[in-house]
Amino acid sequence: MKPLFFISLILVILTSCSNNKAPETKHHSNFHSVTVDKSAFEKTEQVYIPIYSDIYYLDSKHTFSLTATLSIRNTSFKDSIYVFAIDYYNSGGEKVRRYNESTMLVKPMESLEFVVENKDDTGGVGANFVVEWGAKSGAQRPYFQGVMIGTTGQQGLSFTTEGIVIQK
Repeated sequence: MKPLFFISLILVILTSCSNNKAPETKHHSNFHSVTVDKSAFEKTEQVYIPIYSDIYYLDSKHTFSLTATLSIRNTSFKDSIYVFAIDYYNSGGEKVRRYNESTMLVKPMESLEFVVENKDDTGGVGANFVVEWGAKSGAQRPYFQGVMIGTTGQQGLSFTTEGIVIQK
């Protein structure tokens, strides 16, 4: 009976090992993919949004893993916006991945959300998103926000960040 138990335990351990592939960011919105010419828009910007996939605690050797959500909110009641690119960068400034393959239409008062899972440590403490968007002249700027949350046992941590325009 003991050999069967140990063989079963070894099989469980071996099959539960994961490969080192980074988890993909999950998109939790129903978005509309459109084909548009970016040069047709009078207003385009790149926005930088800090995202923390983990944060230091105690000292520089210990980190606390977080789940991060990128939220893109169209704050207009009448104008749509178009999201051309959503790129995720790590602490070293290297692009980890792009989250959209085509332009996304965000209708008035609509939101898009992207989740970087707790176990995804590819970004690190200095991770960030750069979002490129456009709209017709006079449209309101969307609201870009990062929401981070982490829990372990009875310990919890949550905070937000806001996007800043880095290129017009």
